[in-house]
Order: sequence, then C-alpha cells, then structure tokens
Amino acid sequence: ACLQLHGGYGYMWEYPIARAYADARVQRIYGGTNEIMKEIISRTL
Repeated sequence: ACLQLHGGYGYMWEYPIARAYADARVQRIYGGTNEIMKEIISRTL
C-alpha cells in the first residue's frame, strides 16, 4: 500500500513515509499475534 502509492520514496529513509511504514509494521508485531489479541479482548469483555 505505502510502497505502491509512493514508489521508491517508500524505501528511502530520508522521507518520512518510509519511517512511518516501518513503524506501522513494528507496531503490528509489538501488539502481538491475532490469537493473543483476541485473548486479551475476550478477557476485557
């Protein structure tokens, strides 16, 4: 998505979009797997 929209700029660290893309990917990993997130949500219900 990010790379499709921004082309090569999505790979170049000089541009904020590349950093935002990397941060978004890390947040998904940091948050946990889908199964763990479902377990956390089910505990709070």
